[in-house]
Amino acid sequence: MFEAKLRHDWKRSELLELFALPFNDLLERARATHRAHHDANAVQVSTLLSIKTGGCPEDCAYCPQAARYHTGVQAEKLMELEDVLDRARAARAAGATRFCMGAAWRSPKDRDIPKVAAMIREVRALGMETCATLGMLSSSQARVLKDAGLDYYNHNLDTAPEFYGEIIHTREYQDRLDTLENVRAAGMNTCCGGIVGMGESRGQRAGLLQTLANLPEHPQSVPINRLVQIEGTPLHGTALLDPFEFVRTIAVARIVMPESMVRLSAGRAEMSDELQALCFFAGANSIFHGEKLLTTGNPDVARDRELFERLGLKPMQVDIVQENHPCTVHADIVEPCDAA
Repeated sequence: MFEAKLRHDWKRSELLELFALPFNDLLERARATHRAHHDANAVQVSTLLSIKTGGCPEDCAYCPQAARYHTGVQAEKLMELEDVLDRARAARAAGATRFCMGAAWRSPKDRDIPKVAAMIREVRALGMETCATLGMLSSSQARVLKDAGLDYYNHNLDTAPEFYGEIIHTREYQDRLDTLENVRAAGMNTCCGGIVGMGESRGQRAGLLQTLANLPEHPQSVPINRLVQIEGTPLHGTALLDPFEFVRTIAVARIVMPESMVRLSAGRAEMSDELQALCFFAGANSIFHGEKLLTTGNPDVARDRELFERLGLKPMQVDIVQENHPCTVHADIVEPCDAA
């Protein structure tokens, strides 16, 4: 049986060899890796909330929140704390164990950090893992968020270094790597992945995974997004990625980052149940749960629950130790209450 080892010295040619394996052989290898490191039938359930939508000054070619594109997304102010908590309680009632908060900023201003820190503290007090994606972070901002109890910080690389300039011009690749280093130095987990189906080659998809796997520490969560094409963005009309190539990407990510959570992220609303099942078999073990991912659609809670039942999957349990509290908060899936 193939034994996956933690490595940070992957060569591009090695990843391309994995991509080129016969489909069944690749899935068999990925499945063996997955079983060696994870509960093969458990899936982490997370919810993502846009706490500050639209008006972003960046020019990411895929993003409807960029102010320069006409996509119908209106700029909004940062949400109030109680509104965020209401959404977090509803997400917990629907089965989510991690609550992610996203803001359409290039980078947060120092005056924004205390407000986000308060959201983190209160959401964590509900017994949920916390995640945030706020753009580039300075080392001091990362430490404040860590002190507030932030478990994960999301900052995607998006694509391979050599294709990055085709997608984004307002931020350098090194800026992303620097933010990840600030997050790691603060002691937080990293959530870092990318987007496929943006017109990149297989070699460039392999380059994204190579860069992720060769980071000083594998990201604890690796979201693999399939491009959601939004009218008004430059990537609208891009040729669709073959579904089997997407599954191959999931499988290779599982093999080269065996201990990471590999998340089916954006684009799941357009995936059939059969495609999702193949992705779970190939090693995906995390999803976003709920009707919306920032500004794009997502399968609803009822559909996900039904799919889990059909496949014999179970939501992953999470134990969160609260600071200054002697007991552990146990988070598991629960039936939604009437108030939710």
